[in-house]
Amino acid sequence: MTKRIALATSAEHAELPPNDLPLVEALRTAGLDPVAAVWTDPSIDWSAFDAVLLRSVWDYHRRYDEFTEWLAVLDKAGVPLLNDSGLVRWNGDKRYLLELRERGVAIVPSQVAAGACLREVVSGLDGQEIIVKPTVSATALHTVRGVAGSAEFEQVLAELPELVYLVQPFQPEIVADGEWSLIFIDGEFTHAVVKRPAAGDYRVQDDFGGTVTPTEPTPAVLESARAALQATGRVPAYARVDGVVVNGRFLLMELELIEPELFFSQHPDAALKLAAAVASRV
Repeated sequence: MTKRIALATSAEHAELPPNDLPLVEALRTAGLDPVAAVWTDPSIDWSAFDAVLLRSVWDYHRRYDEFTEWLAVLDKAGVPLLNDSGLVRWNGDKRYLLELRERGVAIVPSQVAAGACLREVVSGLDGQEIIVKPTVSATALHTVRGVAGSAEFEQVLAELPELVYLVQPFQPEIVADGEWSLIFIDGEFTHAVVKRPAAGDYRVQDDFGGTVTPTEPTPAVLESARAALQATGRVPAYARVDGVVVNGRFLLMELELIEPELFFSQHPDAALKLAAAVASRV
């Protein structure tokens, strides 16, 4: 019997994005039956699927408690999740970066702060250009950039919701050189792109006019990205390692294990490899 695979999406993006269409065909080629399914749809019987593959669940960070409850539903039903639910829970909060730092991974310098502590941490960086972002977020939601100590930035901080935040120095190399995204399927590197922000912006997401260029990483960048992934102690079905090169050194910005864009349109063979990885795990 053909195994049914739910490709988890969100209500606002119920249909798979164009970049994921090569994956649908690859899954079918691998003998699987892929079906797009909105993760918040109460009418879906998830136990009817042989596995769930996270794709465009792009609202999970806005409904994080509900999302983790949904993960528990899948666990209880014994439905395999790719990536697995334990890894997804760990990756859902950016405080994992500090754990990876303890394991020897070079990350963009980061401090965690919440409430009144946020002002305290920011005041210690007076005069520096910094980024403040929630530890649970995506698509730059509630992410702000400014000069610590300036009146303008103090006003911006005052308008942020009460959340837990990462505070990081702004890396101008993102604007000058771009942000690297290296894709790994079943632990093996497949392809990479460099994402660049639109003129006058610092956010690389296409929502804000960012662009993507397929690029071959240098051996040093590739090795650093591979080491960051290996530091998890796991072999995810898929992973995207995002970082920036500063003074010749790759610094990890994000390890994307939940719903990253995997740029299959730029490298269709990676979709075939992911389909094979899914088939081998269900």
